[in-house]
Amino acid sequence: MKKDIILAGVGGQGILSIATIIGVAALEEGLYLKQAEVHGMSQRGGDVQSNLRLSSDPIYSDLIAAGAADMVVSLEPMEALRYVGYLNPESGWIITNTAPFVNITNYPEQASLEAALDAQPRVVKFDMDQAAKDISSPRSSNMVLLGACAPALGIAPEKLEDGIRKVFGPKGEKIVEANITAFRHGLQAAQSQMK
Repeated sequence: MKKDIILAGVGGQGILSIATIIGVAALEEGLYLKQAEVHGMSQRGGDVQSNLRLSSDPIYSDLIAAGAADMVVSLEPMEALRYVGYLNPESGWIITNTAPFVNITNYPEQASLEAALDAQPRVVKFDMDQAAKDISSPRSSNMVLLGACAPALGIAPEKLEDGIRKVFGPKGEKIVEANITAFRHGLQAAQSQMK
C-alpha cells in the first residue's frame, strides 16, 4: 500500500487535524508515515499545505513530487486547484469542499472554480460547510472532508473513526460523536459520487 496525499486549505480550517487523524490511523494499521507541513503566513487566513505519505514499505522523503500525488484533499476549492500539478494524471483524485474561503481581493469567481474542478477526471466535491451545518455541527467541515477522502485513502473507515476518538477524546464524548457523525456524513456523500 502506498498513498501520497496533499492536504490543502486555509489556516484555521482544520487541515492539520485531518493529517493527525490519518497519521494515527495509519500507524494503527502498521504503515510507515512521513509528513511535511507548510503553515500559512498569518496562521488564520494564510494557505496551509501538508504532504502526507503513507506506505507499507519504508519512506525516504517527506515531500511529494509533481505528478505523483494520489490525492489532493482540500477544504477550499481554489487551494485544491493550486495543487493539481502534483496529482498523478492517471489515477489521482481531488476531494474538495466547494465552499470558498474568500481571503484575497482577486479571488476567482465561483463559476470558474467549478468549471476548473469539473474539467478534472476524478473529483469528489460538495459544500462541506453546508453538510456540517446540516448535521448541526458547523465546526466539523474538516471531518466531513476526512470522511469524503476515506474511500480513496485505503485505510478502513473504522480505523479513521478510532483516530478521531484518540485525537478528540480529551475534548469529551460529545465532541467525539459530533466529529464521527460528520465523518460518516462525508463518507456517505463521497461513496455516492464515486459510483
